[in-house]
Amino acid sequence: MTTSSSERGVSLGMPELPAPAYPDDVRARLESDAREVIARYPDSRSALLPLLHLVQSQEGHVTRTGMRFCADMLGLTTAEVTAVATFYTMYRRGPSGDYQVGVCTNTLCAVMGGDAIFESLQEHLGVGNGETTEDGKVTLEHIECNAACDFAPVVMVNWEFFDNQTPASVRRLVDDLRAGRPVTPTRGAPLCTFKETARILAGFPDERDGAVAAGGSAGPASLAGLKLAKGEASAARVVHPRDGGPHDAPQDRAVHDPSPTEHLSSHDAPQDTSASDPAHPAGPTAEEGE
Repeated sequence: MTTSSSERGVSLGMPELPAPAYPDDVRARLESDAREVIARYPDSRSALLPLLHLVQSQEGHVTRTGMRFCADMLGLTTAEVTAVATFYTMYRRGPSGDYQVGVCTNTLCAVMGGDAIFESLQEHLGVGNGETTEDGKVTLEHIECNAACDFAPVVMVNWEFFDNQTPASVRRLVDDLRAGRPVTPTRGAPLCTFKETARILAGFPDERDGAVAAGGSAGPASLAGLKLAKGEASAARVVHPRDGGPHDAPQDRAVHDPSPTEHLSSHDAPQDTSASDPAHPAGPTAEEGE
């Protein structure tokens, strides 16, 4: 005697219906933009990444409709498009806020206070990683290194830099974003919404006044090696190791004894960091081995 799948408590489910199409006016506009993007590449499938940004600029995340559109425009299967859209974290798979607030929790930012900043924002906003506030303004996430270690701890809003942050400063930042008050990045272009950012990343010009002229730059620590290579800076000074042990400095070079007020490495940045907030000191949260 055999039993049916329903009798065994097994649900086979129903196949997912095809993604709905964009409204005619939206599709016509996106097709015009997409053809402009595709024309930049000798192989049309190379345009997939910017096209995903394009459809993300329509709804704020990459929908099944958006992936179907990309597949149709490039002659790909939806499976091929989905494989790319799910690989890169810059493509959102669900509704998200107008402002993507990313807290770097990679090594240097973490020890400089990134973990404390992230925990503070979770409590302040009442959301977890990847979640959006009820007003739809802010999506919070922790992010990997953004190559701005000399400004640690770093927070990014829609990929614009906010350097040398503290738990207190980022709470003010997200409050201003939610209230609609003007917010200016530490460096780089003026801030815009996530949808506007996605369209720029798709390769379309940023037509806001002064946006193109504005630009971020690397910090002094990042440029030290380049300046040495070009002969634009004096040779690095030799300091005693932190452990007080012997060093291998050439005998004909004067050894510099740093004063207590000097910084021993580029990581000891003179800018204010999380250490400025006594309520959230930087450092490990547990003893080694715990």
